[in-house]
Amino acid sequence: MPVQAIAKGVKQSPRKVAVVAALVRGRSVSDALTILEHTPRRSAIAVRKAIESARANADFNHNYKPASLRIVEIHVTPGPRLKRFRPVARGAAHPYQKKTSHIRVIVDGDIRQPKSEVKAKPAAKVAAKAKTEKK
Repeated sequence: MPVQAIAKGVKQSPRKVAVVAALVRGRSVSDALTILEHTPRRSAIAVRKAIESARANADFNHNYKPASLRIVEIHVTPGPRLKRFRPVARGAAHPYQKKTSHIRVIVDGDIRQPKSEVKAKPAAKVAAKAKTEKK
């Protein structure tokens, strides 16, 4: 079952982010994170955060082993544009747009953790501790 994470409103042009996303498309999550650590582009930070979020979602919500995850899809789509004006000579103004991006990462794994290895939720630990203290 594929797991996704979406980073919305990244303050970078989708064209620039798509170049970095193409570097890691189809790779394993661990390889992708290593590549992005050594990529000297500002958009590598946003793509890395989206991949790490997808990895965390797969681990905690769907019990996938992080070592078995692969990037199935990574899409960069344009987000809302912030429209601004720059003053120029003779009282005129030139318009320009600050572009934003949405990054969607979909990962899938081969192996799920058995139920015995699943990490207990913090709320469950607190409830169990409260029951033992009442006795």
